[in-house]
Amino acid sequence: MRTKRLYTIVACLMATLIAITAVAQEQQRKVTPVKPNTNKTLTPPKGTPEKIINEYLSGDTAQARAQERKDSLAKIYPHYPKLTEFSLGLNFGDLLMTAFGQKYTSVDLNATLNMWNRFQPVLVMGLGRAKDTPQDMNFTYTGKLSPYFKLGANYNFLFKNEPRYQLYAGARLGFSAFKYDITNVNIDNPYWGEYGNSYEMKGVSSTALWGEFLAGLKVGIAGNWSLGWEVKFHGIFKEKKNENGKPWYIPGYGTRNGNWAFGISLYYTIPLNHDRWPVKEEKGKNKQVKSNDQIAPPIR
Repeated sequence: MRTKRLYTIVACLMATLIAITAVAQEQQRKVTPVKPNTNKTLTPPKGTPEKIINEYLSGDTAQARAQERKDSLAKIYPHYPKLTEFSLGLNFGDLLMTAFGQKYTSVDLNATLNMWNRFQPVLVMGLGRAKDTPQDMNFTYTGKLSPYFKLGANYNFLFKNEPRYQLYAGARLGFSAFKYDITNVNIDNPYWGEYGNSYEMKGVSSTALWGEFLAGLKVGIAGNWSLGWEVKFHGIFKEKKNENGKPWYIPGYGTRNGNWAFGISLYYTIPLNHDRWPVKEEKGKNKQVKSNDQIAPPIR
């Protein structure tokens, strides 16, 4: 009997403790301590975009801060679309050098596709010719007007800037099939007393494959027009052998005894997906907080 009463008393005590604990937890949920800095408001930094201020005012502090970080990274690493622009260029560097006595010339059209404002596949097609009678030599070399082709790519180191200003390095693989003449070749043989003998070689055909590395600069001048300069270092990989020797001039390459070349081009550029280009912020165009009417909510 006593044991039964003891169990009853213990059960009542446990029920009372459970009820007291539940009431205490309910009171704890309803009462939240207020820190002194909870009601403190902060003014957004000068120059904060209006859309971020509105996110602060709406109470979405986390989203506002995430947008601030995203905008900050966009300024450091602007993201251009995959197809940024397409350029057509006319290289007239050799034409310019003929005014200074150069004995060969070429002109070519180059097509460049700018991708992400970084990688730029390039296709070049052109024509070249040469004519020279070297001093103290007894022949005339005439390289007939012949085509050449180049295929390669550039890497733009100024990918964070506007596409109209570029500093790049690149590589090309070039090929040409051409013909040349060697005329007025005089051969004298004093031993046999033969003088004034001459012969000529016409329509000699040849091919050449070469590679080149280059560095270039491109600068916008007006509207969609730009000027570019290139310095090239090149070398011959393979060429057709002829029993009468090797050609002096290769279209698109230059003279075989030179490893350096120079180019200057005039470009016309067509922007692609321009609506997806990073927006350039101009001075005085950004909306800024000028009074205390727009302030951020408490930062918790």
